[in-house]
Amino acid sequence: MTRPATSVRHRPTTADVAPDPAPGDVLLRTFNAVRDELVSTLCFVLGNADDAQDVAQEVFLRCWRTREGIPEVQNLRAWIFRVGLNAAKDLQRSAWRRRVKPLLGADAMPTPDAVPPTRGLEDQESVQQLRQALLHLRPEEKEVFLLRQNGELTYEQIAEMHSRPVGTVKTQMRSALQKLRKVLA
Repeated sequence: MTRPATSVRHRPTTADVAPDPAPGDVLLRTFNAVRDELVSTLCFVLGNADDAQDVAQEVFLRCWRTREGIPEVQNLRAWIFRVGLNAAKDLQRSAWRRRVKPLLGADAMPTPDAVPPTRGLEDQESVQQLRQALLHLRPEEKEVFLLRQNGELTYEQIAEMHSRPVGTVKTQMRSALQKLRKVLA
């Protein structure tokens, strides 16, 4: 009498399962991936590149100090942007910052260095027009626009960040786009 073949199941052991990456590693990778977009967004919110760089460093430090809670964060990218906007608001509310006028000139939006000369002037003019148009937006419209365009966040993520209904965020975006079209037309 032959015995039926039995399948042998392999039970995973700790040696077979790859350990989850440490929260600090996840934060570092994610922050490095979104850093340029974050700095660009902070540039628009704060009005100059130096403050944006400083706040981006502060954002990393704030995130790093709370890295043990990262496994509970559902959308790390949105969380980093939320910390960034909160840090920017903190800087804007500081007594020193209120005495100093923000520089809303050439450094309000970084431009790429390697632009072909034929397109350089056209691009410069377009960037300058966009800078001027952004000055006409209310702060909440500017934030929604920048988070959607630069941060590539969804309306739902932006709404969650600001604890607002999604409809309100969409209305703010629509208002921002209408104002930008009017100024750029």
